[in-house]
Amino acid sequence: MKQRAYTVRMYEYDRLDELSEEQVLLVNSAIKAARDAYAPYSEYHVGAALRLANGEIIIGSNQENAAYPSGLCAERVAIFYAGARHPDVAVQSIAIAAIREGILQEGPVAPCGACRQVLYEKESQGEVPMELILYGSKMIQVLNKVTDLLPLPFKLEDLS
Repeated sequence: MKQRAYTVRMYEYDRLDELSEEQVLLVNSAIKAARDAYAPYSEYHVGAALRLANGEIIIGSNQENAAYPSGLCAERVAIFYAGARHPDVAVQSIAIAAIREGILQEGPVAPCGACRQVLYEKESQGEVPMELILYGSKMIQVLNKVTDLLPLPFKLEDLS
């Protein structure tokens, strides 16, 4: 038997003004996207903002549906829109924020498992690490790459 340990490097910040100007712009874009989410069922409004390698910022928000499986998370809305609009442009970073009952979530917002897999594949496609900014009004976590969130991803080569 072998035992392995995975190390995750994560940076925690208490305030938004501790981040770079580019990171703050991305977080503010994610917050705006969260305000525009369609979440009448859960009342959990999530926004995601991507910075592409060409400098463009793409936003997405969760889109719910009465048939719950038909909805889509903010991260995937943003990733799929970026892929449709700029299929060959890498995603450099993503910021995620959430609002519940009109109040920004205090703790960092982490993507669900399905979103982590989609982020991993987009990062692999772009061949550059994707920075993740998980925003909370009382704590912000920044990770350097998607595999810090998903250390054992399902890979394209697993299909062969």
